[in-house]
Amino acid sequence: MANFDPNEHPHIRFNPLKDEWVTVSPHRMKRPWQGQVEKPQESEVPRFDSKNPLCPGVTRPNGKVTPEYDSTYVFTNDFPALLEEGPEPAPSDDPLFQAAAGFGTCKVICFHPHSDVTLPIMSKEEVRAVIDKWAEINVDLGKKYTWVQIFENKGSINGCSNPHPHCQVWASSFLPNEPMVKDRTQKQYYTKHGAPMLVDYVKKELQKQERIVLQNDHWVWLVPYWAVWPYETMLLPRRHVLRIEDLTSEERDALADITKELLTKYDNMFEVSFPYSMGWHGAPTGPQLKGDNQHWQLHAMYYPPLLRSATVKKFMVGYEMLAQPQRDLTAEQAAEKLRNLPDIHYKLK
Repeated sequence: MANFDPNEHPHIRFNPLKDEWVTVSPHRMKRPWQGQVEKPQESEVPRFDSKNPLCPGVTRPNGKVTPEYDSTYVFTNDFPALLEEGPEPAPSDDPLFQAAAGFGTCKVICFHPHSDVTLPIMSKEEVRAVIDKWAEINVDLGKKYTWVQIFENKGSINGCSNPHPHCQVWASSFLPNEPMVKDRTQKQYYTKHGAPMLVDYVKKELQKQERIVLQNDHWVWLVPYWAVWPYETMLLPRRHVLRIEDLTSEERDALADITKELLTKYDNMFEVSFPYSMGWHGAPTGPQLKGDNQHWQLHAMYYPPLLRSATVKKFMVGYEMLAQPQRDLTAEQAAEKLRNLPDIHYKLK
């Protein structure tokens, strides 16, 4: 029998952060693709569109006018998923039918006044302004809410309906499922090992140098050992940091640098504005601001859906929905491909 080769033979890998397994099937990359092929994404976006509600000076559907902003701009979502107040469900003694109050607020952050720019082609100073706004809003909403979720959906193939560079922030009175699991797993690891899980993880990844895509004096950007999406990456600070507002000015500058670098590599993968969903996870806020959160480590996740080309995406269906996550390309193969991509954005060549 042949010796096991993780880049050739199917196996499963454990994700200690989410307490789940992922099936890795590298041999499937050899099969010809006969599945869904998406329409090519639009390559040209107008700098200003009088019908785009995120553009400066445009009237939004609710009648409010977006001001003539020249940097970042934050406003309350006109159609929020969470409301700040309202009636609460009655308590239930039935364990099968439980409901609870869920209040919050939803914000939109426009990164830039121009619709035809994205983070990788914005200036370092413009990206730094976005980072500072993330930190500012995490502090502001974190005074009241238990969880502040900063996230960006980019690209129509990934469900984004507006091409203008922006992200969203949903703050909630409750701890959502994903951070709830991470809170438990990180606390268990910290109790057992006396150190934050992701701080130990970064140290070991730096020693192995197998899945690291980019690194600088303050940040490490890598493909997690347990990654699910084909080109999924995780961004982590080198030191122990609880929340994004705890970053120093030097760390924020370094974050702007590495963000531009990695997103440039993403775009260069298939020479398209690379779609993804991304988000920041850090220690809970609100009532937990004064609690012991030393088990937490700030990190960001990027989940791009593309698999083989700009028009072939990864679907989470069938086995993934009914059994457990599955991927074809190994984390090591994905990291190598990303590392070897040009550092100059294809639009700037």
